[in-house]
Amino acid sequence: MSKQTTLCYIERDSHYLMLHRIKKQNDENEGKWIGVGGKFLEGESPEECVLRETREETGLTLTDYRYRGLVTFVYDAQSYMCEYMHLFTATGFEGNLIDCDEGVLQWLSKEELYKLPMWEGDKIFLDLLQKDEPFFSLKLVYDDKGLKQADLNGRKIR
Repeated sequence: MSKQTTLCYIERDSHYLMLHRIKKQNDENEGKWIGVGGKFLEGESPEECVLRETREETGLTLTDYRYRGLVTFVYDAQSYMCEYMHLFTATGFEGNLIDCDEGVLQWLSKEELYKLPMWEGDKIFLDLLQKDEPFFSLKLVYDDKGLKQADLNGRKIR
């Protein structure tokens, strides 16, 4: 069983717009800081999904964005639950921030991010974004204890 999602890190003055997931019931990301994005609707491309989800969650319309990589999450190797997350960054946008019904939006410096509660694997792809890594494929395998394995472009890095 798998799902397709997008995640976008919107950048402004060395800060990313982050979402503190504290409002949604039964949220697998509860209490974590993440970028913005969400699940594909039927027939959407990654670009259509990231544009729609960003607009819905932030009120912003992306005008300059880049597809950066594909992150494969395997949550439980026994049940093969899998998520394919299409990762984007954006440096151009129009509009004004709105209240998000999933959490609180906040501009945070890139250095601050690593001190906040987030998934362990998120730190790996944030590092790749910071290094301006060319398009990449990252596989993150989690079990009930946390991140168990990470593979970058088919090679084990953890």
